[in-house]
Amino acid sequence: MLDTLITSRTRLNLLLKFFSNPQTISYLRSLAEEFGESTNSVRLELNRLSEAGYLNSKADGNTITYRANTSHPLFPEISRIVSKYLGLDSLMEQVIYNLGDLRNAWIIGDYAKGKDTGLIDLVIVGAPDQQYLDTLLARAEQMISRKIRVLVLSAEELPRLRETLGLDQGILLVGNRPNPPHKSQVSENE
Repeated sequence: MLDTLITSRTRLNLLLKFFSNPQTISYLRSLAEEFGESTNSVRLELNRLSEAGYLNSKADGNTITYRANTSHPLFPEISRIVSKYLGLDSLMEQVIYNLGDLRNAWIIGDYAKGKDTGLIDLVIVGAPDQQYLDTLLARAEQMISRKIRVLVLSAEELPRLRETLGLDQGILLVGNRPNPPHKSQVSENE
């Protein structure tokens, strides 16, 4: 759908990368390597998106980093389009909003990095009915033509696994980002 509207595969990859998770920050060589593209083709598209105001760039030594311009008037619409393309809107409607006992939900892994690999990693904090969750997931997978892999955590497990799972780099769908423990709160045995 979106790939027929945006014929430049590099531009599409950049939009997916930056607008699926607005916290994403990246630089030219990393993007070229990730996309398997030449630095020239990635640079050209980064320049076009920056000149149009869709991306912000910032010099960091010899490296220029890029991120989505969340102040751009079209940012919400582009994010919604990207979300629809990736199937995240259907995931929210079909699974997340119907689970009941749910404190937090994140998308982690490739999708949080803006890579459409066909596998969505979802972390849920709460106590959903597993059978009902499986039914909702099967329906959502059919609708979005992607596999969804879910990890259900209790509220007690969350602090211990937050860093390992990379939740701070994930896309928060429901709830608040938990504050990391202060060093003084972490015992020496951990």
